[in-house]
Amino acid sequence: MTYSFLLESIWHPPLAFAETSASALPPELELQALWFSGAFGRDFRTTTGKPVKIVQFGEWNRGAGPDFSQVAVEIAGELKTGDLELETTGADWESHGHSTNPAFANVVLHVVFQAGHRKNFIRTPDHQEVAQIQISETQLSDALNRPARDVAIARPGRCLFPLRHLPTGAIDQLLEQAAKHRAAAKTRRFLRLSDAHGRDAALFQVTAETLGYRGNALAMRLLSQRASLSALRGDPESAEGILFGTAGFLAPDLHELARPDVREYLRTLWDAWWKVRTRFEVDPERAIQWKTSGQRPANHPHRRTGTLATLVAVWPRYRKLALARPFQAKPVIDFLESLEHEFWSHRHTLTSKYSEQKVALFGRSQALELLANHLIPLALHENGMSFGGYLKLRSSSPNEKVKRCGLRLFGSMDAASPWLRRVCHHQALLQVYHDFCLEDFSDCANCPFPEQLSQWRPLR
Repeated sequence: MTYSFLLESIWHPPLAFAETSASALPPELELQALWFSGAFGRDFRTTTGKPVKIVQFGEWNRGAGPDFSQVAVEIAGELKTGDLELETTGADWESHGHSTNPAFANVVLHVVFQAGHRKNFIRTPDHQEVAQIQISETQLSDALNRPARDVAIARPGRCLFPLRHLPTGAIDQLLEQAAKHRAAAKTRRFLRLSDAHGRDAALFQVTAETLGYRGNALAMRLLSQRASLSALRGDPESAEGILFGTAGFLAPDLHELARPDVREYLRTLWDAWWKVRTRFEVDPERAIQWKTSGQRPANHPHRRTGTLATLVAVWPRYRKLALARPFQAKPVIDFLESLEHEFWSHRHTLTSKYSEQKVALFGRSQALELLANHLIPLALHENGMSFGGYLKLRSSSPNEKVKRCGLRLFGSMDAASPWLRRVCHHQALLQVYHDFCLEDFSDCANCPFPEQLSQWRPLR
């Protein structure tokens, strides 16, 4: 019995789910980022049944007007080029005044996420019909891949007892199946992103997202989408300034007000940025929202942007290691840990004091996150790495979710310790925690996982 079969055959939400209200849509900026990453795919149907294929996802619009420009779509076999607008419901087109706004005259596709209470005729200011597609709840759920709750109570669950009666080999096999299930889902996301923008852009965006960690994952994803790798590689002398400017971290007087020891670096960034900022600067309403509170100094978004700029400067070597076939983890980890930057290896923010102690740009734990979430799943899919090779990769210390899952499944961290030493087991535990612990509101009473464990039979 595989983990996928176990999950698909027995998971039926408890009755409590029917009593909970539907979760709210994510912020529109996150929906736009998902759309641009190709998370919903390329093929759709309009609300009137016509087939739609996204030929080109276009570019982010940085000013007022539609969300994306230079889009190419094929609607019922006819190729159309122009702009794309993404909104919550079909009624937003009229309520936001797009039907009379000349800036929306070239919109060729309207993307919505909720049907609304009545049908809407989407038209441009010159009364041309605009095709509309609606992203289904299933498509959105698959793209977000978010469980019903953020955390589960940190105490042993009912699955503790059936797990105690499973042989070690059976638990190993269960976790192997869960790890493979998780890797397959990660691969699908990377392949969609690669299909939308190319392999290099996909690697760039998932690396940026990893650098964002939890608090700034979306913000770093947006930065890598707006300041694309192709644009940065096309202007290497301005690349660092483009990244910091697009992030919204630069101002005309920043270097003038700064302390003398950082003034030269800030001036260099501004000199690069002001020459190209008309191509990248965004309207304040579209500005990237960064989280700075509650972050460790080493995770400050200034440093993460500096690390991304450092990677752009050595991109060919990084790409070669990250996408090598056969894939080897150690060279990638060693490369990322060895990254240095004259400014960012000794500072936490654009205006902070110099640190005598060197601060890693890309630490080992973050490198392991990148490998586990993106590079290894892709390598497994492309037969560039065996699962045995994945199994050998030792983990860093478990994060909070892994610890909670270990406690719920095994009763204590000591009992869970055999499955806390390897990266693939961390990923497996996270998948179990995601699929069962975070989907259950009954404090284990209605969760089907314990009963299914008692019926678990390892594959021969």
